[in-house]
Amino acid sequence: MNRKDRRAARTEGNLDTTSFLNVADKFIDVANRENKKVKATDLHMAFVYASTRYSAFVAKHVLGVEKHEEFVGKMVAEYQDMLRQHLADEGLSKTPE
Repeated sequence: MNRKDRRAARTEGNLDTTSFLNVADKFIDVANRENKKVKATDLHMAFVYASTRYSAFVAKHVLGVEKHEEFVGKMVAEYQDMLRQHLADEGLSKTPE
């Protein structure tokens, strides 16, 4: 994908890898700011809650998922893969609790 194609995709609401990571970094920045006044363990669970709430909304109202358990299984597998990748990442920076 060239620069023009990437811009067109973003205009349509689609994210390329760089844009995907930039959006994810915005959530991480919010977490890091909140972590200055909220314990990391509480903050972690708030983010998990928010993520699952938004995922349920997208499943029901955007994707029109009818087979909830099938969707849950797919999401759990995605989460497990991402979590394993990040836990194995030796370069993961430490943030204060």
